[in-house]
Amino acid sequence: MHTTAARREKLIRMVVVAVFCALAYACQFVFRIHVAFLTFDAKDAVMAIGAMIFGPLWGVVMSLLVALLELLTLSGTGIYGFIMNFASSAAFTAICAGVYKHKRTITGAVAGLAAAVLGTTALMLLLNLIVTPYYMTGGSVEAVVELIPTLLLPFNLTKALMNAGLVLVLYKPVSIALKKARILKGGPDTFTFDKKTLAVLIAGLVLIAACVVIFLVVLHGNI
Repeated sequence: MHTTAARREKLIRMVVVAVFCALAYACQFVFRIHVAFLTFDAKDAVMAIGAMIFGPLWGVVMSLLVALLELLTLSGTGIYGFIMNFASSAAFTAICAGVYKHKRTITGAVAGLAAAVLGTTALMLLLNLIVTPYYMTGGSVEAVVELIPTLLLPFNLTKALMNAGLVLVLYKPVSIALKKARILKGGPDTFTFDKKTLAVLIAGLVLIAACVVIFLVVLHGNI
């Protein structure tokens, strides 16, 4: 009986993870912001929510699967784009879920997202110096360095912040919905607007709005 229940739980987890992967992949068709040769979509936020629910390892697995799907169907930058996509998603999801795993509170979630923003931004700047020259026409490390203050740093930071804002807004409703559907263990949570929850929701919405303005107005992006 115990073995059957464990197998059922494992199967449900795999199905839900597959759904998160599908939703993350679909984000690339629903809403994208283009800034120069860079693109924002919300897939990292979707996978981060899944990773916060199931653990950081699953975040890395989802990041790999979605990056592979993008490589095979959408990417125009080949293996270099795959490396950047996987690294960005894996870093963001694993860091925020890793912190949250050890402190499953609103404070832990915010700390995890803050660490994910800083860690992902730093990693992507390093990879920009290593990988970007290979797929930029006539690119060089020096040319990439010149882009850091005007494009690469603000884009990567804004991208991470917007994903963090989306997680702040969506994580609680998604986890409650999964519990109500008896997909996740836990009591019948309800969405209560206490002070902390309301503050997190407002902070998430403000972050999203500010990041959209930066993408479209400051960085001259387009949807």
